[in-house]
Amino acid sequence: MGLHTLRLVTVPMASRLFLKPFPSALLTLGFFSRHVQSRKPLLVRAFSASAAVQEIPTTQTSDSSVARPQWKAAIDFKWIRDNKEAVELNIKKRNSNANLEAVLELYENMVNLQKEVEGIREERNNVAKKMKGKLEPSERESLVEEGKNLKESLVTLEEDLVKLKDELQHVAQSIPNMTHPDVPVGGEDSSTIRKEVGSPREFSFPIKDHLQLGKDLDLIDFDSAAEVSGSKFFYMKNEAVLLEMALLNWTLSEVMKKGFTPLTTPEIVRSSIVEKCGFQPRGDNTQVYSIDGTDQCLIGTAEIPVGGIHMDSILLESALPLKYIAFSHCFRTEAGAAGAATKGLYRVHQFSKAEMFVLCRPEDSESFHNELIQIEEDLFTSLGLHFKTLNMATADLGAPAYRKFDIEAWMPGLGRFGEISSASNCTDYQSRRLGIRYRPSEPLETGPKKGKTNLPATKFVHTLNATACAVPRMMVCLLENYQQEDGSVVIPEPLRPFMGGIELIKPKLR
Repeated sequence: MGLHTLRLVTVPMASRLFLKPFPSALLTLGFFSRHVQSRKPLLVRAFSASAAVQEIPTTQTSDSSVARPQWKAAIDFKWIRDNKEAVELNIKKRNSNANLEAVLELYENMVNLQKEVEGIREERNNVAKKMKGKLEPSERESLVEEGKNLKESLVTLEEDLVKLKDELQHVAQSIPNMTHPDVPVGGEDSSTIRKEVGSPREFSFPIKDHLQLGKDLDLIDFDSAAEVSGSKFFYMKNEAVLLEMALLNWTLSEVMKKGFTPLTTPEIVRSSIVEKCGFQPRGDNTQVYSIDGTDQCLIGTAEIPVGGIHMDSILLESALPLKYIAFSHCFRTEAGAAGAATKGLYRVHQFSKAEMFVLCRPEDSESFHNELIQIEEDLFTSLGLHFKTLNMATADLGAPAYRKFDIEAWMPGLGRFGEISSASNCTDYQSRRLGIRYRPSEPLETGPKKGKTNLPATKFVHTLNATACAVPRMMVCLLENYQQEDGSVVIPEPLRPFMGGIELIKPKLR
């Protein structure tokens, strides 16, 4: 069945993704619109100067090798100091290279210097008050000289305080999030199985891996892509293109039923946004492509631009939760990746992905983490995959994650399980860096002044992210698990309405 059997339909939001199947298909404009959630009221307001995550230019201090940070995280240093033992143990369990002693020493120095600065400011105010009274010329001259000396001292100390705060931010940003008590301690091998679904398919014929199937069915071209772009790039061809679009269409439609708002995102973002989400765009072995001569990067996941949507804002509690399903292309350097375990589509530099992202109240984040992993499991169960859900161990958690579940699916052609999805609860790690707060819907308190009311104090939201569909690895699973003895590949039933009715990918006539 050729491409001429498909008709394009204009659909609001992410319209470039959607191909309309035959009239019997599920995805029609009416179906789509029923599952687009009405917009919740948002109160988006810039922080005050004292509360904002401030953007400051990158500069080099005159007497230090530490560069001034481009942004400042609202890290609770007092909490870190008061819970030193727990933070220290957490760093050790996660094999982090964060230097807690340096952070605490810098924080103590900053607190002491801040007190000194405040003391001198108070002295200056006292001098200024004395200057307002009737004074002998000698007394006035003495106060003028004292005020001048205090001002000079204050300027020097304030400069030192700025440098100290910058250094504290630089060192402290490497401290990872705290860890859920039920996370296993150790490396990846210590991760535990949370759930297992299905069983491996038994084949009565010699099986092929997805590379051979892609070549035999004229679906994937790695050789031409290597000439054009380099290794780990690929062309999708023929039914593989339709299968990619079908996977994305079907995933979006299923997740939207759960109240998620669909998005397409920018695929180039500022480096500071990448950093605020907990990634190191210019660190050793970074997975991020940086654009030379700019402060911009290519995204490795839609989590990054979606996290930035509500940056430096205060949301109404009634607007929460905010649930997004975002489509984007993703770009990763895959530094250090090599060997047979990464061949073919399993590990590539560019791919399409649908990512779920949630912003919610702190007390709700654990239940939303369970909801995200359930959505993932339901999607993969519907496609008939054999998979297991893992509770990932401490050393396998990225810095932002409080807890992470991975899903690994059986890939018979590769002869092993391979990761196809993950779901992370980042608590307030990202929101403290992105500056995303909400104002609780509590009764207004009457202040001491007549008629004046006090708004409830703002709180940081919790953020969560989860992969709904990473196309290349889903293609690996579908091609290898649904291959037939004659070399054809069956299309899983849920995807057929999004394939224009195609049920089977057959070898091409030569």
